[in-house]
Amino acid sequence: MTSGAAQVLRRLEERGETLGVAESLTGGLVAAELTSVPGASRTFRGSVTAYATPLKRDVLGVDGALLDERGAVDPDVALAMAVGVRRLLGADWGISTTGVAGPDPQDGKPVGTVFLAVAGPEGVRKVAGLRLNGGRADIRRESVRTLLELLSGELGENARAQDTE
Repeated sequence: MTSGAAQVLRRLEERGETLGVAESLTGGLVAAELTSVPGASRTFRGSVTAYATPLKRDVLGVDGALLDERGAVDPDVALAMAVGVRRLLGADWGISTTGVAGPDPQDGKPVGTVFLAVAGPEGVRKVAGLRLNGGRADIRRESVRTLLELLSGELGENARAQDTE
């Protein structure tokens, strides 16, 4: 999986930008994947593993009413986590994961329900909802891979847009 992480870090470095990560269901796997790449410290600022719902509110600034109403497994919560970690860590980009890896449903959502988000400069906001199959490890691993792919797509699109200006 490291090739996706290496690609993201290379693009960030080319752009002179930084990254912060907020993780729930992946429990630090995104940060581990990024830091497995030599030189990651040039662009990766850090991460918050907000596994407990109150941390999403108290540390990342996710609206408590939103969490009470919809639970932690929600696209708007994922986006708020990405925005919050970007602000908290002073990063150009924030990415996040929230979802249900199993074995039991959570907040009325079935196992395999995952939301990933990217928040970046110039108002970039992207959320992806996934319905993954497999065991807990499979769901978490696929969440990491897909999140890095989502960010890579945003970095690529923005890089091309800048080239034409």
